[in-house]
Amino acid sequence: MTSSSKRIVVAINPNASFGRGREVGPAVVTTLRALGHEVTSLIEPDFAQLLDAARSAVREKPDALVVVGGDGMVNLGVRALDGSRVPLGLVPSGTGNDMARGLGIPVGDTEAAIEHLVAALAKPPRVIDAGRIGFADGGSRFACILSAGFDALVNERANRMTRPRGRSRYTIALLIELARLRPISYTLTLDGVVHHERALLVAVANNLSFGGGMKVAPDAQLDDGLFDVVLVRPLGRLAFLRICPRVFAGTHVTDSRVVVHRAAAVRIEAEGVVAYADGERIAPLPVDIAMDAGGLHVVA
Repeated sequence: MTSSSKRIVVAINPNASFGRGREVGPAVVTTLRALGHEVTSLIEPDFAQLLDAARSAVREKPDALVVVGGDGMVNLGVRALDGSRVPLGLVPSGTGNDMARGLGIPVGDTEAAIEHLVAALAKPPRVIDAGRIGFADGGSRFACILSAGFDALVNERANRMTRPRGRSRYTIALLIELARLRPISYTLTLDGVVHHERALLVAVANNLSFGGGMKVAPDAQLDDGLFDVVLVRPLGRLAFLRICPRVFAGTHVTDSRVVVHRAAAVRIEAEGVVAYADGERIAPLPVDIAMDAGGLHVVA
């Protein structure tokens, strides 16, 4: 190793053995090794084993943990790095890639994303916030957005369906939940202040977007020590369908039925709702979310 070379661990999405993302992980490893870095490649059959392997690798204090995939892989990296100052690098190759968008990492252009990673490795890491989640039988962390409402219900239904495969399963789940659309009665505790709300959606945002560019919290900052807590108050189906496209531009927040609070500590309580964070299933409500200010170092 030269003085400028680094020890880098690359964790590759175990679901990327098919489709267009399957070549990205090997390309990252090959490029970094060609530049003289010492690279450990982690490939495991499932997320649980990959998380264990990443945690073990982080204990050896590498210069960076690089994840290759979408926001689910970012979530794996954030969890593996809990309590560590090892920086997290990202080469996006998933379907959402919202963390990459928030960090200004090129999306949809693998070569540009790898070039961004290589350039950022030569500089001090950026320090951003993370979210810490507590629930009945455990805890977790997240980087982007925790949601507990309509979108979480769609995810939950889609995950219970065995067919069809692929994106169409989520479309069907969305249509079913849209037909059943109804407000949820929430109890929200924001920095100790209790709010009783009927809403279609609650999102606790560290990053501005989720779901592949839906700017649910367009003013959220990754390093301001506060979450943007977004509520969508009751809407009819047609009004809900009208407001949904505006989320991609972030203009939905001008609607009076969309409310944004800012808080560092959030508790969400509701019956029959499961929380999702970074697209990953977390736990049924209630959950407690605490700001982990400056808790994540990133290569970006």
